[in-house]
Amino acid sequence: MAEQTTIAAATDSPLKRPREGDDNGAAAFETNAHISSVIPGWFSEISPMWPGEAHSLKVEKILFQGKSDYQDVMVFQSATYGKVLVLDGVIQLTERDECAYQEMITHLPLCSIPNPKKVLVVGGGDGGVLREVARHSSIDHIDICEIDKMVVDVSKEFFPDVAVGYDDPRVKLHIGDGVAFLKGAPEGSYDAVIVDSSDPIGPAQELFEKPFFQSVAKALRPGGVVCTQAESIWLHMHIIEDIVSNCRQVFKGSVNYAWTTVPTYPRLYYITSLPINDYFTLDMGYECSGVIGFMLCSTEGPEVDFKNPFNPIDAHDNQSKSVSPLKFYNKEIHSAAFCLPSFAKKVIEAKAAGK
Repeated sequence: MAEQTTIAAATDSPLKRPREGDDNGAAAFETNAHISSVIPGWFSEISPMWPGEAHSLKVEKILFQGKSDYQDVMVFQSATYGKVLVLDGVIQLTERDECAYQEMITHLPLCSIPNPKKVLVVGGGDGGVLREVARHSSIDHIDICEIDKMVVDVSKEFFPDVAVGYDDPRVKLHIGDGVAFLKGAPEGSYDAVIVDSSDPIGPAQELFEKPFFQSVAKALRPGGVVCTQAESIWLHMHIIEDIVSNCRQVFKGSVNYAWTTVPTYPRLYYITSLPINDYFTLDMGYECSGVIGFMLCSTEGPEVDFKNPFNPIDAHDNQSKSVSPLKFYNKEIHSAAFCLPSFAKKVIEAKAAGK
């Protein structure tokens, strides 16, 4: 294995490209929480969020690497998933499967209420949620609060089909802390809040805690909705239990959990046979679980039935001609997203009922 080298901070430019000859070189993100690395030709994601597991993508070229005030940022061209955005060593999006996440986290809440007009996006600096929110013609204002300007700049340069959401005139970008932004939001400001956060470690940790949900509830109108990234049922049921409990205490309307498939999202251990020598094999391996969840809640007021879309959108509903048709979301998959496997249903429904 080639020696790992720490990625240098971007000190001379907000968008720093690797030096000549470093395209497939060894590189590593190192933080107190995890080490994810690029050895020659491969990126491997390692995190305490999925202990004992890892996932690798073949790297064709490293396009960008830098360090913002908050996190390490990298973009590489993969062999199978197009360009990949990595924050603090964790894959955030790939060109191939980003639609499954962006479309679901947006349309699950927005298609559940009539005529949403004002929406807040917390996080989501890549612009993909903005792109999806903009499909809804009833909306007249979209705020986005992203803490890391480097993520916005990198996304605009390397993921233009995702960051196209920033081109919509209804969008107002706020660079800053989403927690503080919500605390300062006037009561009842928004029809919907979409929290596109990374995992609950580092700068995103506060976005999974009860005080943050209380700020969200205050900022929503009666019958307003929130959708937040809520981890994988295969790996993080202990985290999901806490999220459901917090939301059940805060939100007095509906409290629901939905899920979708995103191949490059959290990981799952599997068994295979790896030869060690002439006499022994090592039975182990790594694979994506490909599952990510969403917490959907509404405030007290007009009843919200998340499981049956009230305001459906289809593949041909585009507010902007620059946005491509929907690739993943439809009304059938909307309802199906709330069907949970038995092991998860038992736990989540008990917590949602306050038991």
